[in-house]
Amino acid sequence: MRAIISGIGHFTPEGKMTNKDLEAMVDTSDEWIRTRTGIKERRILEKGRGTSYMATRAARAVLEQAHVSPDELDMIIVATITPDMLFPCTAALVQNELGASNCWGFDLSAGCSGFVFGLATACQFIETGRYRKIMVIGADKMSSVMNYEDRNTCILFGDGAGAVLLEPAQDEEGLGVMDFSLHIDGSGANALCMPAGGSLLPATRETVDNKLHFLYQDGKTVFKNAVTTMSAISISLLDKNQLDQKDINVFIPHQANRRIIDAVAEKIGLDSDRVIVNIDDYGNTTAATIPIAMSEASEQRRIRKGDWVMISAFGTGYTAGSLILKWAIE
Repeated sequence: MRAIISGIGHFTPEGKMTNKDLEAMVDTSDEWIRTRTGIKERRILEKGRGTSYMATRAARAVLEQAHVSPDELDMIIVATITPDMLFPCTAALVQNELGASNCWGFDLSAGCSGFVFGLATACQFIETGRYRKIMVIGADKMSSVMNYEDRNTCILFGDGAGAVLLEPAQDEEGLGVMDFSLHIDGSGANALCMPAGGSLLPATRETVDNKLHFLYQDGKTVFKNAVTTMSAISISLLDKNQLDQKDINVFIPHQANRRIIDAVAEKIGLDSDRVIVNIDDYGNTTAATIPIAMSEASEQRRIRKGDWVMISAFGTGYTAGSLILKWAIE
């Protein structure tokens, strides 16, 4: 039994931070940012609202599209590294807001790979026949962990959420998730992290003064490993399933940097017209980048029923994942 994506939706805040806005905050320029990242602007969620607010709205959009009631959900998985609180989990907050009284769920922390990990996890519950309707959400309020005095990181990230509904395939067309490959290499943990705020370095005056509660990234190292790993696991996944690059109709990579996207697509051997790119409008929304891009591509009819779709991501902890599916939404 395969799991299919039967509904999809996303939410992005109305508030925008353009490159011009950043020019007034740090030593950078619109031209510099566009050339090196491909980003023009990013969405910023207003103060007083957390990741669960965006996740809930993305989930509601999915339920509306799929004509599914919240009480039909069996499970909610929220992929995020910016939960409203360390506990309870964001999934509990979303479940309560949706009124999904018959389901359980949890948060999954894998950074930019979170949505791929969450989708693969949900597939197992569908394929075993244990559950029939699972909501997978990728959502992050990255503005909450940004140091807007650090020009190397603050130009990259934005806020947003995307979600999908997984159900068992009801036909014999071979639709749904075919296979996935997931990896982790903890030796790279310190290259992309938020040093303080956990059990190792709880919040103190010193950690706050030293700005250890903001995201830190060794950009060059992450860039190199992202390109190498995403392309390698994607090619390996195609070979394992006896698919050629030409079989893939749509490739949706994690939207971290336009140069990473282009380099990965080139290594895999994919033409640019098959690659979904929206980083210019949203920046890097971490776990939300792939579902937002997937949702927009579906709205724009760039993905059609029966298309082979491949997604791929690389994130903190040197997590990485690629997944192949046959699109089921009309």
